Amino acid sequence: MGRAGAVTFKGNPLTLAGEAVKAGQPAPPFTLYAFEGGGLKTITLADVKGKPTFISVVPSLDTPVCQTQTKKFSQELAAMGDKINALTVSLDLPFAMNRFCGAENIKNLRSASDYQDRNFGQSWGMLIEELKILARGVFVLDKDGKVVYAEQVKEVASEPDYDKALAALKSLL
Repeated sequence: MGRAGAVTFKGNPLTLAGEAVKAGQPAPPFTLYAFEGGGLKTITLADVKGKPTFISVVPSLDTPVCQTQTKKFSQELAAMGDKINALTVSLDLPFAMNRFCGAENIKNLRSASDYQDRNFGQSWGMLIEELKILARGVFVLDKDGKVVYAEQVKEVASEPDYDKALAALKSLL
């Protein structure tokens, strides 16, 4: 059950799988994968409960806008330290995400991949059906896993609203 025309890529309308996640609802469950400590680790919704959580969603860290988004959020989140959980989510392989984050000194966002079964993309309404990649967006969860901020960027090639996303996170601290 897709949402036709929910996003565009360079002006072309595309379909997002699933329902849009909105502020006020409980965060849908997910299982993501990270390459950490020399092996694959899972990251689930249960793992991030207990602290406010910032989730930056990008189509691919191999593209300039996604790189800009990830670097900017990493810099902005540095001051919050261990008071928050922060993830950058894409369908890139965990190894490639880890390599990019290492090369770019991204330390304030854990790289989390939805590559195995696209469960995050489908349950969070962020999987672009035609391209089989994630749309661009930002989510902020409170310590109990409730969504307090949700942005699905309409034009996939555009950057998110950094200020609104960061303000939503800061309001939880």
